[in-house]
Amino acid sequence: MDGIHASIVAEHMGEWAGIPITNTLVMSWIVLALLITAALVTRYRIRLVPGKVQVLLELLVGTAYDYVEEVLESKTLARKYFPFLMTIFLFILTANLLEFIPGVGSIGFYVTEAGHSAPTEFIPLLRSLATDLNMPLALAIIAFIVIEVAGIVTFGFFCYMKRFFNFHSPLAFLVGIIELVSEFIRLISFSFRLFGNIFAGEVLIAVALFFAPYIAPVPFMAFEVFVGFIQAAIFAMLTLFFIKLAVTEAAH
Repeated sequence: MDGIHASIVAEHMGEWAGIPITNTLVMSWIVLALLITAALVTRYRIRLVPGKVQVLLELLVGTAYDYVEEVLESKTLARKYFPFLMTIFLFILTANLLEFIPGVGSIGFYVTEAGHSAPTEFIPLLRSLATDLNMPLALAIIAFIVIEVAGIVTFGFFCYMKRFFNFHSPLAFLVGIIELVSEFIRLISFSFRLFGNIFAGEVLIAVALFFAPYIAPVPFMAFEVFVGFIQAAIFAMLTLFFIKLAVTEAAH
């Protein structure tokens, strides 16, 4: 090993129909395949008389659903938004946990840049999703759209827009503009919170592997598993809280 290499840009592996294929895109396909498979298996293994695993899953999902219903203070809203919130949580959590599967970031191929006779760059076939800013940003945009649509559906377009464009007084107008800017700032906070924590953890583990490859990485990896879970929960919970704000305060 010549040194520690950390790239904030996903490695380009090729193109298909003009669409660039990166290692994080391939990882997203794997995450989706795992979640779809798990959903289908769970669907067809549900029994009227549940086993221990089904009881545990029902307890976990039921607890999460009850929390969403408590926050939104509405069974109708809980039934409407719980699938979206749980999907976000499971997608981020699965993506974060797959980072520690052997081969992620270590299995790949070397490429030779122009003007060099020997391979100069290593391209991993798979890379942790959250270490590519495009993924957290895409999730943040989806969450942003759902939050705004929730407010519009609840109060109507014009009533909801009064939250941002209030012409009753100069102060009310200024507060509305600040509120509008804060809505878009959420895109940055959503994206960089997830990206920064997961990318920093990956760099930390790489440093530990470089200096003490057989001992030091173990506690850091255990901690990053916990961080991966926390970041998935935070992303989903913040989305929940912002939906709550959108459906309760839009009329003011």
